Amino acid sequence: MKRTLTIFVAALVVACSADEKPKPLAGDKPKVIEEVPARADYAEPSDRASLATPPPDAERTPSGLASLVLHPGSGKNHPRKHSVVRVHYVGWTSDGQVFDSSRARGEPAEFGLDKVIAGWTEGVPLMVVGEERRFWIPAELAYGNGGRQGTPQGALTFDVELLAIVSTPMVPDVPPDVAAAPSDAKRTSSGLAYKTLTPGDGDRPDKDDMISIEFTGWTPDGRMFDSTFTNDHGPTTFHLGRGIPGWVEGIQLMRVGETTRFWIPQKLFFGDKPPEGQPKGDVVFDIHLVEIVD
Repeated sequence: MKRTLTIFVAALVVACSADEKPKPLAGDKPKVIEEVPARADYAEPSDRASLATPPPDAERTPSGLASLVLHPGSGKNHPRKHSVVRVHYVGWTSDGQVFDSSRARGEPAEFGLDKVIAGWTEGVPLMVVGEERRFWIPAELAYGNGGRQGTPQGALTFDVELLAIVSTPMVPDVPPDVAAAPSDAKRTSSGLAYKTLTPGDGDRPDKDDMISIEFTGWTPDGRMFDSTFTNDHGPTTFHLGRGIPGWVEGIQLMRVGETTRFWIPQKLFFGDKPPEGQPKGDVVFDIHLVEIVD
């Protein structure tokens, strides 16, 4: 179960006093990366029967998603699967019935692409700002065939106009070596393995320091369970000596400005009894040491 960053970091820090609990640093709120006004000349297709099946020139992905560019965009950026976007859209069921439309409401929709159906999470990142695209989304990438009450069933078709990328957290890709530390990783006597990804030239912290870090954590099967890159606050700061053993040991090996990947065995994470919502077993972290806080 996905936990918020605050809950996750609080779980990583043990036996803190009230004033030592981790807190986010002040950061900028999401900023509009790129935007265009909505087109005024959009018209729904007159032949609703054509909406049921993608044409031969539609693009197709391995998942079964099909799409066709209706109007090219002028933007330079693609959203990512964690981006917040602003769109206009119209959605039809396979028999040509409109079931939802932001255009009918006269108000664009804004949402995170990791909070919507899989067809949108995959499809909208294919677009650039200003582009309008038609998507043919199979049932398994929408709401399924059984589904929840109030949701359309079966294959769906959408016209989507991407009006803005509101924010794009730069979430790292899953590391190729997430399953096990590579042969060139360094190892400590405790079982911690680590590899420097980007060197730093600042000071090394000790366990009595308050530090500021950015991090992403994965389980060995590649599931990201939390990241500072998916919140609006930026790095988080906390007392290093109160962290999990793997962090206490590993971060002291780093210099400010450095990014390091750590393969942390279960005994240096939460052991056999992790807090509710936290993964059990070995974990992998990419940690960027931003600063030692004065």
